[in-house]
Amino acid sequence: MPQLTKTRASEILRTFGERKVLVLGDVMLDEFVWGDVTRISPEGPVPVVDVRRESVHLGGAANVLANLIALGAHGWVVGVIGNDFAGERLRDELRQLNSGGDSGVIVDETRRSTTKTRIVAHSQLVVRADRESRAPIDAKLETQIVARLKEKLAAADAFVVSDYDKGVVTPGILREILPFAYERVPVLVDPKLRNFSSYRPATLITPNHHEALRMSDTEDHSDDGSHDAARIIQQKLGCDAVLITRGDRGMMLLESGGQPVYVETAAREVYDVTGAGDTVIATLAGALAAGATMLEAATLATHAAGIVVGKVGTATATASELLATFE
Repeated sequence: MPQLTKTRASEILRTFGERKVLVLGDVMLDEFVWGDVTRISPEGPVPVVDVRRESVHLGGAANVLANLIALGAHGWVVGVIGNDFAGERLRDELRQLNSGGDSGVIVDETRRSTTKTRIVAHSQLVVRADRESRAPIDAKLETQIVARLKEKLAAADAFVVSDYDKGVVTPGILREILPFAYERVPVLVDPKLRNFSSYRPATLITPNHHEALRMSDTEDHSDDGSHDAARIIQQKLGCDAVLITRGDRGMMLLESGGQPVYVETAAREVYDVTGAGDTVIATLAGALAAGATMLEAATLATHAAGIVVGKVGTATATASELLATFE
């Protein structure tokens, strides 16, 4: 497999600053409670966490945008929040990310903002508590989202669908927006099984290994199994390419009419995989918007993922960090 050189990686990353990426999906607030464990509770066999600090981060589709900004690109996220404290915190974080960063966010009075609270002790996740609504949004909100997406696509260089199955990405929105976007820019989808048949047309679908097996109704975990799963997904959706992320086994890329290409993982140490998929699709979108080939984009994304899994919590990779991973 031809390697992406540092010079070429630098060229691609420099172009990120001239590109804008539009993200549709489930925006979330990731809350972290950090502490230490020195004893077990007398009330039950559970650890007692002495809280040292707390932090909040953008999660889900909002974390895709955060990764794009960290890499030097520009963009927006279109999603739905509730009229609640978590929703306000999300908007504040998006505003801090970039000017007008919350301009694509729509408030739904009937639902709560998706919030994931993680308690971490000694760099290990102790428990996660989720507050969310997974009900599909109504037709009125679908119409608002489609209008906002079409408006912003006029200035976009790539389009990402970040589907976390929380009800914002619906078949109705996908039917309306994907053909419109596909005629204009590269379209990348981080999928979930529920909407699988609706991800068309698309430039690139990026399931993880387990999702790919479920989507292709196969159970073979080998390299050949990944190839078969990608081929079945490609045939069912008619997409241009499928990239399966496979954890410590790296990634497998299958482009239309081509042979599978295996991209080795660039991770040196894995501390936390939280948000790694967001980093992957953000890097892929920025790279394709910058004119990279699919394989160059996949290689860059592998290096970016290798950086964030070496950090604890929801994290991003900067352009300088990414460039430093190349020889």
